Amino acid sequence: MIPIQAVLFWAYATGATFAVAAARQLQWWQRSVHEEGIRTRSHAANPYLMLTVLFAAVLLVPTGLFMMWQNPSWATMQVARDAHGVWAGFVLLYAGGTVIAALLGFLVAQALVLVGAGYWAYLQSVGAHFLLFAVLVHGWDGTGYRRLLTTDRRELRAWSKDSVVNHLLHFMTSGTFLALLVLGAAVIATLLITEIGWLVEGWELPGADEDRKVARVLAVAVAAAGVYGLPFIGAVAASALVRLAGWPLGLALFAALAGPALLARRSPVRALYGVVGIPERHWKAD
Repeated sequence: MIPIQAVLFWAYATGATFAVAAARQLQWWQRSVHEEGIRTRSHAANPYLMLTVLFAAVLLVPTGLFMMWQNPSWATMQVARDAHGVWAGFVLLYAGGTVIAALLGFLVAQALVLVGAGYWAYLQSVGAHFLLFAVLVHGWDGTGYRRLLTTDRRELRAWSKDSVVNHLLHFMTSGTFLALLVLGAAVIATLLITEIGWLVEGWELPGADEDRKVARVLAVAVAAAGVYGLPFIGAVAASALVRLAGWPLGLALFAALAGPALLARRSPVRALYGVVGIPERHWKAD
């Protein structure tokens, strides 16, 4: 559903976010295996893992391939002129890579959750979403948002001849945007319903709700801001710093600002993570 340059980051971020949302359930799943001595359970028996793979295979891949077929120029961020300019390997990468990236994101975040490093599992989602937004906002040459808001190369080349508002209005009245609106409604709605549903389901487990420090509605809002809002703001800030100071210095400045905010033991991001009620400790310690 999004350009190929960003889809693998989105898929990985989605897999990681799903694992973090189901962190409580995954810990209980592991506990039952340990306490009951069941050694025959495979990853294929994990319903959360399988639903993550199905989401990628049934929604992310078909919608992405449809957009590539409908407007290959937009789906490749104006790298390809038309369908003849799309290398067949891109199609294979989009189809197979999206599922593999979602699977990998889930497995990495799940492994971190099960060893008591839930915050680091959350950072998998933050980091991947940051890269996703960075590609769409800045891109590899500073024209990411221009490539995203134009439907073909001709419009991209003519960007400076018109205002951003007019370009935005033209994009929002295009067939590409209409397709994004329809497909996005299905994909994003399913994504949010799944993540919120698994988060609420985790709070229903015995003793799990004690870690939540705020009302459920506020906890969901904080979780959404941490997973989506924070990476988007970071991508915009990184883009601004790169434009002002250049790539090396701009990225160094951004790292100097983002590092303490994310990694310090008493950082504001850690504090917000703590109020949502996602486990920070090993499942054996619950």
